[in-house]
Amino acid sequence: MDVLRTPDERFANLHDFPFQPRYVEVDSGVGGKLRMHYVDEGPPDGDAVLLLHGEPSWSYLYRKMIPVLTDARLRVVAIDLVGFGRSDKPTRREDYTYAAHVDWTWSAIEAIGLTNINLVCQDWGGLIGLRLVGQHPERFARVVAANTSLPTGDHNPGKAFLAWRKFSQEVPVFPAAQIVNGATTSTLSPEAIAGYEAPFPDDRYMAGARQFPVLVPISPDDPAAAANRAAWEGLRQFERPFLCAFSDSDPITAGGDRPLRKLIPGAREQNHVTIVGGGHFLQEDKGRELADVVVDFIASTSV
Repeated sequence: MDVLRTPDERFANLHDFPFQPRYVEVDSGVGGKLRMHYVDEGPPDGDAVLLLHGEPSWSYLYRKMIPVLTDARLRVVAIDLVGFGRSDKPTRREDYTYAAHVDWTWSAIEAIGLTNINLVCQDWGGLIGLRLVGQHPERFARVVAANTSLPTGDHNPGKAFLAWRKFSQEVPVFPAAQIVNGATTSTLSPEAIAGYEAPFPDDRYMAGARQFPVLVPISPDDPAAAANRAAWEGLRQFERPFLCAFSDSDPITAGGDRPLRKLIPGAREQNHVTIVGGGHFLQEDKGRELADVVVDFIASTSV
């Protein structure tokens, strides 16, 4: 496996992102190691909040939320998925599979030593995170799902997603920052654009970002479909608090909260939240509001 590592200077002096980088090594799955980056802020003995990002972002996406969560005396861990942020980036698209992402992320969680996890997940952070909750429910205290799902390929993903998937594979240069900007209701500042561009000096670093859209199961025989169905069996038994906090202006995941609210026992008695004025990347548009939802949810529910 050939791997690139984004130079540290690409991340120097990022706006509103003063957090110390931390790293763990995980098995690559083919006999080597991959370095994964994470942020770890707040009191070490606080309730652990795990923030998982999606495509094509990184832990920078959570920069507006982290101070709100740490001010509430929560320990905040935000992992960069392999291929993103300051984590290592295999250069071949074939190295990125759904199963590999799940394994890498779980290995990072184990290496960091997180237990009683309060998961906050959006986009691919949910496709990976919800799979892990279904597989390891005992490690998760609560879940906040925002603009995400756990697809099995048994239902049509919708025109908006299929259009995005087609665009992602055909665009000559993958414009990571502009993709984030186009999926928000607000307009990113030049400093934020620089933050989302930082992990990708050139197209060689974007194999993971290019591959993610085609890893979403859209047919029942997709390679990840069976494992996601098995994870759903675990989610159907998950009785700990589960909250949906979807935004009102995301065509990609609109309605994706309905099966979560209906099928997961821990979601049935919750006061689910609609974040008004947020696009797909609601952490950008309404980060403080989403963080307040997480703080209130943890404070008001017992496990």
